[in-house]
Amino acid sequence: MDELKELKCKYIFADNYNPKYINGAYGGINSRGEIVINFYLERMPLPHSQTFEIESGKIYQEHIEEREPKDLMSSVVRFVENGIIFNYNTAKHIHQWLGDHIQSMEKSNENA
Repeated sequence: MDELKELKCKYIFADNYNPKYINGAYGGINSRGEIVINFYLERMPLPHSQTFEIESGKIYQEHIEEREPKDLMSSVVRFVENGIIFNYNTAKHIHQWLGDHIQSMEKSNENA
């Protein structure tokens, strides 16, 4: 059998493929020894509605009303939309891949 000289990877994207912005992650190692990462977007909570008074055609004051959650002003929402689960070998490959890209970014920043 001939030695493989080249391998082409074809990427297939679902019609609804849509990358998401994240600014954090939460996870760890599960009972099967796999790494679990749940990605989230952290943001301030939004009220379900707001009511403003209008005078002379101009909005000038917000009515304080019941909000959900009640601690709206002191809460943070961590919206988790997706996560990944992978094994040790995959983790090593992703770690190397990510490290290589971080080094490239750092070199670019040094040269800027």
